[in-house]
Amino acid sequence: MTNPDPSLAPVKTTCPYCGVGCGVVATPDGKGGASIAGDPEHPANFGRLCSKGSALGETLGLHERLLHPMIRCSKGKFEQVAWTDALDHVAHRLQHIIAKHGPGSVAFYLSGQLLTEDYYVANKLMKGFIGTANVDTNSRLCMSSSVAGHRRAFGADTVPGCYEDLDQADLLVLVGSNAAWCHPILFQRMVANKQKRGARIVVIDPRQTETSGDADLFLGLKPGTDTALFNGLLTYLADNGALDRAYIDEHTAGFEEGLAKARAIAGSVTATALATGLVEADVAAFFQMFAKTQRVVTLYSQGVNQSAQGTDKVNAIINCHLATGRIGKPGASPFSLTGQPNAMGGREVGGLANQLAAHMGFTPPDIDRVRRFWKAPRIATHEGLKAVQMFQAIGRGEIKALWVMGTNPAVSLPNADAVRAAMKKLDLLVISENVKSNDSINSGAHVLLPAHAWGEKSGTVTNSERRISRQRGFLPPPGEAKADWW
Repeated sequence: MTNPDPSLAPVKTTCPYCGVGCGVVATPDGKGGASIAGDPEHPANFGRLCSKGSALGETLGLHERLLHPMIRCSKGKFEQVAWTDALDHVAHRLQHIIAKHGPGSVAFYLSGQLLTEDYYVANKLMKGFIGTANVDTNSRLCMSSSVAGHRRAFGADTVPGCYEDLDQADLLVLVGSNAAWCHPILFQRMVANKQKRGARIVVIDPRQTETSGDADLFLGLKPGTDTALFNGLLTYLADNGALDRAYIDEHTAGFEEGLAKARAIAGSVTATALATGLVEADVAAFFQMFAKTQRVVTLYSQGVNQSAQGTDKVNAIINCHLATGRIGKPGASPFSLTGQPNAMGGREVGGLANQLAAHMGFTPPDIDRVRRFWKAPRIATHEGLKAVQMFQAIGRGEIKALWVMGTNPAVSLPNADAVRAAMKKLDLLVISENVKSNDSINSGAHVLLPAHAWGEKSGTVTNSERRISRQRGFLPPPGEAKADWW
């Protein structure tokens, strides 16, 4: 009898695509690939996988992988070097740039694809020991409006709901979210709730989407008018005796002032319809549904967050839940659906330019607490540049060195041509990646550091409901690839 090869045993890990955080069982095939199945014991998906998760096995392989550290030589081509030489080169160049231009001339740009441990180490290095808060992430583009809205509403970036609420709600309101495509596993739970318990679904979106096909009511409002809609709802709730006065008195502040502002924006059903471009009867139907249903979950995603008024939209939604006490209860909550697998983990450890660490800001007590914990005498004392501001500063020549980890800003940032032009001006551009070529690498990178891909990573990620899941490597790292935190 032969003993089974332990390297081919099934490994429980987490899907690297979206913020749902589905559990995955990966079984290596011994040839560099693996079969993929849903983890029936994981509470995010109970064994279900969407089409992207099911096809994860197709992403495994060494085609176009970056396998060794590379430095661009004087002839403009990359040459393979030892890890020690690459790191010494980066360290010496950073020291020179900081000595000449100060710590504010250096920046890190991170990714919601990183593990929480990667985020933590990068954040600590930059804010604690280089001494600048110029650390931001591509998550800034998708969910920072929710961070600001949560902090404005709750005093902290907290998530007041969980996935079980989707099973227990009697009314599910989706705002700016095509969950049927973008978060299909969660949407399947909502549809199952509708089929089994009779829950109603309202979809609020300027576009007809796959999600709206399952809606009991579709509100195709004018782009940018979500705030008016929910301010109109708050006014309606106040005028029709649907407020929870005990909850308001005990757990909120500034309600009357907020209500007055809501009235000024949308003081009636008619005014709300005019502001949003909706039919008055549809607005009234939605308002009545919300007012008469105790168990309401309002889910919102990039259609709300990726907006110049994103934070105000988030708070207009949250205010309606606070005013009715429909928060922190089974089947009742506002709920932000995050886009990336670990955008939430980055938020938790301070991977944003306006956070220090662990949801702490740049107040003197927080700075002192983190400084003592990190033993970091050069700790940053004020906020750094956020994503768009960071690349604008690069374009102006104010930031001289940039380290990009696990993302491709030359494609994902707005005004991509300006981003590419700015990156070419850098004195030092370091990119940690698992591929040899992408738009950011081709925008003048000086140093490439080979990183683990999904199947090789080991650490933790945090999903939309703040559930921490283990990411476990099931393939050996190829070449000289290292973890981002290494």
